[in-house]
Amino acid sequence: MNLSMFLAAQSQQGGGMSFIIMMVAIFAIMWFFMIRPQQKKQKEIRNFQNSLQEGAKVVTGGGIYGIVKKIDLTTNVIDVEIAKDVVIRVDKGYVFADVTSTTVGQTK
Repeated sequence: MNLSMFLAAQSQQGGGMSFIIMMVAIFAIMWFFMIRPQQKKQKEIRNFQNSLQEGAKVVTGGGIYGIVKKIDLTTNVIDVEIAKDVVIRVDKGYVFADVTSTTVGQTK
C-alpha cells in the first residue's frame, strides 16, 4: 500500500512540469502564427514608407488614391495629388500601399 501511494505522489509531481511545457508550446505557436507575421508586415510597411519617391502612386490610410508630389523629410509630411491641381498633405505614417503593386479591382 505504501508503494502505491509513493508512485501516485511521484506522478503528481510531474504534472507541474508538463503544464510549463504546454504553456511554452502554446506561446511558441502563438508567436509563429500571430506575432511574427505581424512584425514582418510592419517591417515591410516601414521599408515602403522610407523608400517613397515623388511620382509614386499610393493609397493613404483613409483610402484615398493619389500620386506623391512632394516629400518633406524634416516634418514627415507628403503632398499627394488626388485630382488635377488638388493636393492634400498626409503624414508619412499614413501612406501604406503602392497602387502599382496591388491588384485589387484590376481585371486581366
